Amino acid sequence: MNIQNKTLKLVIAALFAALTTVATMLIQFPTLKGYIHFGDCFVILSGIILGPVYGAAAGGIGSMLADIFSGYMAFAPATLIIKALGAGACGLLFQQLSKTNVNRIVKTVCSGLSTAVIIVLGYFVFEIFYEGFPAAVAEILPNIIQVASGVIFSSILYPVLTTVPTLRELEVK
Repeated sequence: MNIQNKTLKLVIAALFAALTTVATMLIQFPTLKGYIHFGDCFVILSGIILGPVYGAAAGGIGSMLADIFSGYMAFAPATLIIKALGAGACGLLFQQLSKTNVNRIVKTVCSGLSTAVIIVLGYFVFEIFYEGFPAAVAEILPNIIQVASGVIFSSILYPVLTTVPTLRELEVK
């Protein structure tokens, strides 16, 4: 990858971090201690479009910034790690599935589900240490709903985003 492509990928990663932050903060449905949001859609899309490294950075940083700006500072370090791992795994799985004849939507859903598993398990483990086991169990269903909406919306948005020539060039074939 030449310097111009690296710069473009970095700029797109920054854009996806910003989109993740805004999508997380724009529409929030409160839960016991957190909220359900649409930011996970962009965490998934970051991994798919940018690949595991840049996608992990965009998804993790964008989600962490949303926690900081929304007053959930205690969650910010865990969010950075969990969402970065989710986007990175999504990007890796999408790259592997791209070597097969699997349909784009199926690749998106399967990759998104890998993100969902990491996010739900990651926050479950974090909550055990942060608030205790009962609170961790209480947040499982809201987290499942949140990541499920992320998988659904990323499956809808992905074909639309790949009509943008610049993003299509970054896409793993």
